[in-house]
Amino acid sequence: MDSHYRALERMYALAPINRYYPNTLLVESGKATLNMEIDPEKHFHVLGSVHGSVCFKMLDDAAAFAALSTSDTQPMVTANFEINFKAPAAKGVLTAVCEVVKTDGRKVFVEGVLTDDNGQEIANGSGLFLPAKLTFDDVKAYQR
Repeated sequence: MDSHYRALERMYALAPINRYYPNTLLVESGKATLNMEIDPEKHFHVLGSVHGSVCFKMLDDAAAFAALSTSDTQPMVTANFEINFKAPAAKGVLTAVCEVVKTDGRKVFVEGVLTDDNGQEIANGSGLFLPAKLTFDDVKAYQR
């Protein structure tokens, strides 16, 4: 499965949206960790801290790739994701760590936490992920 995890990391790096959110992703069995240095010129709202959309994207992406790690044949997509904001972040590196907490047939449930580089919780979230209507063979960016 290690080759599957590395293929997921490469696939994630190729997503066009990630040009706006430079980050690093590590995928393990049932777990994904995403790190990103925040840039005040790109990622802040008018009140001087990270916009909630950045927090959501980081948690949703890490959760999705934790879910994706559970199957090397069929991609998973977000069916539902909820986020709870705890504190603002204004500098440094944010880290989202998400883990699969339950599987129920086709359903994969994931929970995660977003922290700053001091270990302070910025947000947490949970989501439900379901199989997509395609296989990894259909995804050009996925290459083992």
